[in-house]
Amino acid sequence: MKKSYIRGKETNIKVMTFNIHHGGTDPIFDLKRIAVLIKTSGADIIGLQEVDNHFSERSNFQDQAKWVANYLGMHCAYGVNLDYDPLQEGEGRRQYGTAVISKYPILSAENHLLTTIPYPENPTEQRGLLETVINVRGNHVHFYNTHLDDQRADQRELQIKEIHDIANQKEGTSIFVGDFNATPESAEILKMTAQYKDAFAEIGQNNNFTFPADKPDSRIDYIFTSEDVKICTGEVINTNVSDHLPITAELVLRFL
Repeated sequence: MKKSYIRGKETNIKVMTFNIHHGGTDPIFDLKRIAVLIKTSGADIIGLQEVDNHFSERSNFQDQAKWVANYLGMHCAYGVNLDYDPLQEGEGRRQYGTAVISKYPILSAENHLLTTIPYPENPTEQRGLLETVINVRGNHVHFYNTHLDDQRADQRELQIKEIHDIANQKEGTSIFVGDFNATPESAEILKMTAQYKDAFAEIGQNNNFTFPADKPDSRIDYIFTSEDVKICTGEVINTNVSDHLPITAELVLRFL
């Protein structure tokens, strides 16, 4: 049965998606640079990909989602896609996944593990869809964050079908962000745009590339919305703190 949520008045928000590459790509690990960039952007709700939680020395065993949220004074939810035993008894589990950071209260959060085909060669890592419900000034918004397979189109198509299946069980405003590892003309993304609006395409910025950060030539990071959302602006932020460039979109939540 579909769930219904309370609807409030029209409001403006800015959302961001950012693959942070577990804190940087150069020899200097500095999570603060990423947090400062998010703060400077003015984003209200942020979807982060490649987020570590006590994972390894590469990220100083930090709980990255919590650290960034605390720095920004925001709420957070974490979606665990990889989950390993600690290196020493009594320590936190070594985890890797996605996160949602929000200025507004996160009412609920659930991470859905997406199907991973057991390929005999070059197997891929577990992927997921982090589903949150966020109370934006009385508007209950379904905000989804994902990071799809980076090797095979058939895997991504299956994962996008599952995303549709999950989201279609809910009513109300929906926003999807993430690293989809596919370009706008791909069959995978066309399946998304058959049901949801691609924010950058809607405002004529289809060629605003996001990857690789040093010489971007592909758009693989996206913000999608349901039809009831008005898309005002979109921006790719030029930075060298990750191998992806973050993007933001200013949206108006419009309720009937």
